[in-house]
Amino acid sequence: MRIAIAADELTGIAELLGPELERRGHATVVHGALATDERSDWAWASEAAALDVAEGRAEQAIVCCWTGTGASIAANKVAAVRAALCLDASAAGGARRWNDANALALSLRSTSPAELVELLDAWFAGEPSEDPEDRANVAHLREIERRA
Repeated sequence: MRIAIAADELTGIAELLGPELERRGHATVVHGALATDERSDWAWASEAAALDVAEGRAEQAIVCCWTGTGASIAANKVAAVRAALCLDASAAGGARRWNDANALALSLRSTSPAELVELLDAWFAGEPSEDPEDRANVAHLREIERRA
């Protein structure tokens, strides 16, 4: 799978993310501080990764900033992107299952290397739910986007 990744600074798990994804067999597209020629601020970096998903250059994105909040907000401003700020594996699995999230937002401050592995395990193990109520909720998100 091709995954767009972004971080606004090279701290915490930022430099571990790409190698961990590649170890799992994924290709990465880097943005922000992970790239050499892009603006690294969280809003710009997260937008770039989210646009990769929305425009079909990547299937998913992982966006990071100090708390993960700003990265999540920026990614969610891009149509068709459903970013979830996850601080533990349970949230990551649930975001994939119930929300069909296609972007994972992480905190550079509070995600340890061990937690990164657990979060990614849960994220990639998660599949979108086929439950009609869950599908209806995700479909409603598209309706909200069209009206906005």
